[in-house]
Amino acid sequence: MQARLTSYHAKFFAHALLRSSTADGIEKISRSLFDAAVDLNPHQIDAALFALKSPLSKGVILADEVGLGKTIEASIVLCQYWAERKRRLLIVCPASIRKQWNLELLDKFNIPSVIIDQRFFNEVMANGHPNPFEQDRVIICSYQFLHKHRDLGRLVKWNLAIIDEAHKLRNAYRPSNVLGQSVKWALEDTKKLLLTATPLQNSLMELFGLCLIIDDYIFGDSRSFRQNYIIDDDLDGLKTRLSAFCKRTLRKQVLAYIPFTNRKAITIRFAQADKEYVLYRGITDFLQRPESYALPASQRSLITLAIRKILSSSSFALIATLQAIKKRLEQMRNRQPVKDDLIEAILDDPKSAIGGNFW
Repeated sequence: MQARLTSYHAKFFAHALLRSSTADGIEKISRSLFDAAVDLNPHQIDAALFALKSPLSKGVILADEVGLGKTIEASIVLCQYWAERKRRLLIVCPASIRKQWNLELLDKFNIPSVIIDQRFFNEVMANGHPNPFEQDRVIICSYQFLHKHRDLGRLVKWNLAIIDEAHKLRNAYRPSNVLGQSVKWALEDTKKLLLTATPLQNSLMELFGLCLIIDDYIFGDSRSFRQNYIIDDDLDGLKTRLSAFCKRTLRKQVLAYIPFTNRKAITIRFAQADKEYVLYRGITDFLQRPESYALPASQRSLITLAIRKILSSSSFALIATLQAIKKRLEQMRNRQPVKDDLIEAILDDPKSAIGGNFW
């Protein structure tokens, strides 16, 4: 029978983690976390050690349930690489959580990082730097940015790439999935750490797509995977293969030392004020115009989704987005060069308030 970890064991492991040692095991990462300002839990230490000891050279998947600290686990691994002077480190994540990664690395782990967006990229290139991805800090960028500059990203000999919200690339096995194929190609020869709470949602093929991001040869081609694990239903064999490079912790496994708060959803009805309704109807009519110069045709659906999400959050949050659209229209009117990638301009604007789960 497996023993359950208590709050006493959690404190013991946390104490052991801070002891200086050069041995393997839990002591392996103690020195690198000496300045960390975070309370670590046993499962997070275990996941970090799993990632560092993985028998597969090209990476692992950490798939803990929501709220168990996958960001902390990845940061522990990042600290170890940083301490070992392996400092070509990349974090690829949704644009809306880049700042969160930047602040947490600095505040909790004392690791410097830089967010690379188009504005920063242009400034660095204008100063004569041949590749803005080559910095003396951890690089943080969005999926879309890496896709756009994949040629320069591939040139860097990364020590480690962390891919947050990796389930967004679950269809990378499909040739039609341009974003997934692009990220996979740019990081083909890089060791990767994939973070996701939902490694699959609708089909086992999504799990195959995530594994393909790590290594093309884990399961062979899609036809072999489908035959072995979907048609032949060999789930035990699949679990055995996954156990070497995929680790998942459930909430019920950590109840001994993490007291989760029971939450109950309550529906509250409210009525729109007259001005709110007028704004809603005006935005809706604007988005439903069959022909409009304001929105690029190739991004119309995506921008519509973004605007509706911002509107549901706050009417004031719309200001930056509408200003970006207005600026684009003025450039078109004045016959100035106009970039079609309007959604990137919206996301890169620090005043834009798109929610954390947009991508």
